[in-house]
Amino acid sequence: MADRSASESVPRQVSSEGDEDEAREEMEKREPASVALLPRIDERRQASLGRSESESAAGDGGVGSYGSVMKRCVVPFFLLLLVVGFVSYTAGQKQKRGPEDWGPGRPLRKLSRPSVILISADGFRWTYNFKLPTPNIERLRTNGTEAVTGLIPVFPSLTFPNHYSIVTGLYPAWHGVIANSFSDPEFEDPIGFYQGNIDPKWWGGEPIWVTATKNGLQAATYFWPGSEVPNGPWTCPPDFCQHYNKTVPYEDRVDTVLSYMDLPTDKIPSFISLYFESPDHEGHQTGPDSPEVAAAVGRIDSLIGRLIDGLEARGLMEDVTIILVGDHGMAANCDSKMIYLEDMELGHELNFEWVDAYGALLSIRPPPDVDAKALYEKMAKAMASGKVPNSEFLNLYLKEDLPERLHYSANERIQPIIGMPAEGYKVGLTRYSVCGAECGGQHGYDNQLLSMRTVFIAHGPQFARGRTVPSFINVEIYNILSSILELKSPAANNGSSRFASSVLLPSTD
Repeated sequence: MADRSASESVPRQVSSEGDEDEAREEMEKREPASVALLPRIDERRQASLGRSESESAAGDGGVGSYGSVMKRCVVPFFLLLLVVGFVSYTAGQKQKRGPEDWGPGRPLRKLSRPSVILISADGFRWTYNFKLPTPNIERLRTNGTEAVTGLIPVFPSLTFPNHYSIVTGLYPAWHGVIANSFSDPEFEDPIGFYQGNIDPKWWGGEPIWVTATKNGLQAATYFWPGSEVPNGPWTCPPDFCQHYNKTVPYEDRVDTVLSYMDLPTDKIPSFISLYFESPDHEGHQTGPDSPEVAAAVGRIDSLIGRLIDGLEARGLMEDVTIILVGDHGMAANCDSKMIYLEDMELGHELNFEWVDAYGALLSIRPPPDVDAKALYEKMAKAMASGKVPNSEFLNLYLKEDLPERLHYSANERIQPIIGMPAEGYKVGLTRYSVCGAECGGQHGYDNQLLSMRTVFIAHGPQFARGRTVPSFINVEIYNILSSILELKSPAANNGSSRFASSVLLPSTD
């Protein structure tokens, strides 16, 4: 990916005029642009970060707060392909009309201004809602707008990078949260970034709650990675910003969001985030096809129903926009599908302390006195020797050679050596840390895999009823939210301002 000069630090966004086909065509042919990070990150680099939007439609293995890793045996997800064929056909039938053919958006009835509830169900793989009856999600889907073959995560398909990309519209190389945990070679910080870290130096970009606050609107967050981080006018106000606590019952989270709707209409938050750890936890434990995941999906559906019932009781269901997303999908994996670094037999030449992450994503940062390219070549030679079992299922890269579509090279935080295992395979250090037979679920893989896709289901005044749109990458959501909330001067981002008009109905204001 080519570096850009500082003068090109703001991304070009296409205009909001024109129909959906024109918008998509424009997105496909746009030249690479770049976007400025917050000064605390961008000023530490000489070159700005390049990007490409060649794909308008284009995984977390971390243990800890937002999501966890455990495993058992599972059954393959064969029915996915049948669903793909059916929904793709349906999309082809419905998507022939443009936004103007669906008519204008519906006027607000009780609220004086738009209000959006953005819900994340962590690890909610695309098609999970078809595993069992989900009447409440189905109500949103059939009376709203859906990305027909799922929402595409950014790479790596991990929890923190994707949640933060959703609310900033930036790829991880731009906002700086490149994984669930990582180091920065320019910070003298022995701990590095971890999931509870709210030091602003790690978090670039401008989340939607900051943009809303700058526009004089009230925002509220009930858990979302980055929401506790001070940023400009946003200070995580105690009445509207919940500090992360995974023990809080899901029902209490929904009820708190509903309590905001009991405020005077001019005090109701314009933007609200709501986060659930499920079904990611269950997916890691037992795999995407397990009864436990189906039960977790059913619970998420009941929580959506609780929210819908509460909004209806207040006469606000048709005024409030609900957007249901996930951060990534989930792939089945077993510990028999492993690539072990110890099998490379590099000894002291590959110190495992240099390994920042392994599993569905391998990242290695050698110390400054070790030539990363020379180490990469030794690893590649070992893999080609035939002595490393399953080595053919690991693609190893110097970060500058990663596929450009990943947008994952132009940041010094990204480790010099990156390994991408094939779907269902994982990288391990040694056999001693792995049971060898257990199965479960994993993500962090290539974001173009169908198993890594999640959902985008939206219901509200500016979403057409019963409409499907093609899949898109989640950096577009920031501009969708900005458009619904009628925010002036949204922050520079990697999405297209024109994309929102291809998904939303025209406002009636």
